Amino acid sequence: MDEDDCMVSIAKFYLDFTVEESCGKCAPCRIGNKRLNEMLEKICEGKGTMHDLDLLRNLSHVVKDTSLCGLGQTSPNPVLSTMDNFMDEYLAHVVDHKCPSGQCKALLQYVIEAENCVGCTACARNCPVNAIAGERKGVHVIDQETCIKCGACLEKCKFNAVFIK
Repeated sequence: MDEDDCMVSIAKFYLDFTVEESCGKCAPCRIGNKRLNEMLEKICEGKGTMHDLDLLRNLSHVVKDTSLCGLGQTSPNPVLSTMDNFMDEYLAHVVDHKCPSGQCKALLQYVIEAENCVGCTACARNCPVNAIAGERKGVHVIDQETCIKCGACLEKCKFNAVFIK
């Protein structure tokens, strides 16, 4: 890990593991970790709220304090640690609907800069879902609703017109 990793998705990665490894004997670990994971998923998709952040912290403490084994008692640590040390990333996901590291795919937005677009159509020809419109030698535009954020447009543009916002 380095400064380019998304701490919210890192916490989710560790909870994915915990949810899979839980024996299911106690409810805090079996159900609590699943709910924590769902909240992190919601936040990574840009659908989280400030209330979700409060619930996430509260439920993390409940799972930690009431689980029967070491797995359940330590499973919320990545959530609590990242919230304590990288709360700005959580706030960026919830308030700004942006992932500072650009790793949460749902929060990415590919945009074509009009000044650099020469209308070569390379981006439009390589878009697998036809999300890019524009005439040859004219400025192209990406339909954000249709875009699947695959990055093909960014990869094929030779004029640095496509960027991630």
